[in-house]
Amino acid sequence: MSKPLEFQRDTVKTMLRLYCKGNHHPEEELCPECRELERYAMARLDHCKFGDQKPTCEKCPVHCYKPDMRNRMIEVMRYAGPRMVFVHPIMAFRHLLAGAKSRRK
Repeated sequence: MSKPLEFQRDTVKTMLRLYCKGNHHPEEELCPECRELERYAMARLDHCKFGDQKPTCEKCPVHCYKPDMRNRMIEVMRYAGPRMVFVHPIMAFRHLLAGAKSRRK
């Protein structure tokens, strides 16, 4: 698997864990709802037609998520994004950098 996709997988998983822990399930394990969203997101990344050239989802020209799943992921990212700076600062910085690179293309 490519490094950019691997990084996006790790970022999505980390954001989901932060979101679930803060909103649903204080333990390490994801609740069923967040686990379903994680499986869906990983499947979307597995089948991404952009491969190594994939921009961040926010900047992607193809929105491959179903509308309800996309809304759920937006909610997760709005919650977890700002908290990533404190919990995983390097990952947060790399995600912001990837988004900036996507904008330039």
